[in-house]
Amino acid sequence: MVVSAPASLFPRLEPLLPTVSKPIQYVGGELNSTVKDWSSTEVRWALMYPDAYEVGLPNQGVQILYEVLNERDWIVAERTYAVWPDMEQVMREHGIPQFTVDGHRPVRAFDVLGLSFSTELGYTNMLTALDLAGIPLHAADRTDEDPVVLAGGHAAFNPEPIADFIDAAVLGDGEEVVLAISEVIREFRAEGSPGGRDELLRRLAVSGGVYVPRFYDVSYLPTGEIAAVVPNRPGVPARVRKHTLMDLDAWPYPAKPLVPLAETVHERFSVEIFRGCTRGCRFCQAGMITRPVRERSIQTIGDMVENGIRKSGFEEVGLLSLSSADHTEIGEVAKGLADRYEGQNVSLSLPSTRVDAFNITLANEFSRNGRRSGLTFAPEGGSERMRRVINKMVTEEDLIRTVATAYGNGWRQVKLYFMCGLPTETDEDVLAIASLAQRVIAKGREVSGRNDIRCTVSIGGFVPKPHTPFQWAAQLDPSTTDDRLAKLRELVRADKKYGRAIGFRYHDGEPGSIEGLLSRGDRRVGAVIEQVWRDGGRFDGWSEHFSYARWTAAAAAVLPALGVSLEWFTTRERGYDEVLPWDHLDSGLDKDWLWADWEDALAVADGSADVEVEDCRWTPCYDCGVCPELGTETQIGPTGRQLLPLSVV
Repeated sequence: MVVSAPASLFPRLEPLLPTVSKPIQYVGGELNSTVKDWSSTEVRWALMYPDAYEVGLPNQGVQILYEVLNERDWIVAERTYAVWPDMEQVMREHGIPQFTVDGHRPVRAFDVLGLSFSTELGYTNMLTALDLAGIPLHAADRTDEDPVVLAGGHAAFNPEPIADFIDAAVLGDGEEVVLAISEVIREFRAEGSPGGRDELLRRLAVSGGVYVPRFYDVSYLPTGEIAAVVPNRPGVPARVRKHTLMDLDAWPYPAKPLVPLAETVHERFSVEIFRGCTRGCRFCQAGMITRPVRERSIQTIGDMVENGIRKSGFEEVGLLSLSSADHTEIGEVAKGLADRYEGQNVSLSLPSTRVDAFNITLANEFSRNGRRSGLTFAPEGGSERMRRVINKMVTEEDLIRTVATAYGNGWRQVKLYFMCGLPTETDEDVLAIASLAQRVIAKGREVSGRNDIRCTVSIGGFVPKPHTPFQWAAQLDPSTTDDRLAKLRELVRADKKYGRAIGFRYHDGEPGSIEGLLSRGDRRVGAVIEQVWRDGGRFDGWSEHFSYARWTAAAAAVLPALGVSLEWFTTRERGYDEVLPWDHLDSGLDKDWLWADWEDALAVADGSADVEVEDCRWTPCYDCGVCPELGTETQIGPTGRQLLPLSVV
């Protein structure tokens, strides 16, 4: 590994910036960014969100780790993002490697390249970054001079499709484990790096908290399924467990939020008010893998908001979580913050709100100091039957009652989010979305006495995800998805009375099919990713860059020789006895519980049972496995305390 400080690449980079689009995204120097003296540190991290700067900079996971690592005087962390194709071409022409935006140092000079994947469609961007950095694409080809390539984020709960390209993966919360990894590297260095790269990876693996794919052998059955995944080194655990941060109040990050130089997708300061969700929606990977629920206290939330506004200058504060209105003191938090910032041009926002968690008092508090924008609700399923199948226990009457309250109190626009392609779904389930939207408009006009009422219907394709009850489900094929959405669009447009008041946005089925391949794929899918990248695949999460033809051509070229296909990974239903590619990665969830919940969903679908999984925050434990398996517990209020107003200086 490099010890002497690498020279900044900026003198070579700066003259080339006028030749590329949005050059400001490569400049660095944002408010609250950190550049340390290289030689005074012992462990060096390059943190990457594998997408463009405008998407990557607001990412909270990267910002938190950036701050946590840089607080240690012996660690330096810098950031790097995916470069646009025009910049990639310029860098290749002039021999400029992948660089960090903080010190403009070459990524290959760092000890660790940590990538945070919130979506699997960023995998090709990782390969571009590795290649530009001069790091061999395949982990097996790397030497002691190359950084450890470490994957994290939600997609890391099944890193098997990228097992050939990464050295290691971490499951779950990163705040504590990145420091533990840094300590292992520091100690290894102090001993003179005995045994080189392989020994360093072995030390990380035997700790039980880092997954190193090369230390596990995968065998396959003649029918294509996995026969077994077994460790091939002594001391390496058969299962790798996720990390769970239990005291969020002890980690109030980001405390020094980065303020972007260029426009980004989220221009606000975000505070995560709790982590985890126990609502039990069967499709939701995020809710399953982030259990248990852990709330931040009202005092910590207040302190984080005040500090963040002061340090960043942002005028909007987003209170984030998977279901923010479920915080046990959300009413007190909203009122306390609205009181504190009244007249100060600071607005508060919540992400989409559950229909059954919405109340007008809460909504009024959040709009008190800001503009009254639209409200977003996520019924997910078009019909009541479909919502029972996915355990989203919201009736049509619940929704109509909620939107009536909103429209009657001055709101003019409501956005409804649904999914297409859910297990057991029929055309009728999807077409029911039209009648639901029509009822919403009719009720809005009735209670408000106005005709300028709007309802936007947004539809995403369902992708079965690992560690959920639907991990065994068949995914709907793209043509059937597109056909159902076309029928729904025509039904909405044909309605003369309400059609013009209903906005209609949807994603076609093709990108979802590829996301499905990458979500539930195994190591054989890595060759498809590499072929797509070599054929020019970049920024696959962007519709204008995504090419379904490129992905299907690569899958057809690679997979048949391995006895599988794109459809084998996507539209095939799995059975209980099948070894899933992620079974050796422990999210804490009991596989038998997940299977029983999948069977309950099917029973609800055919009418043979009516099973609701209630939220274990308010009901007895229903044995999902997380708390006893991981030695954790659900942590919720109320504390009975208030958010005190700040004293005037």
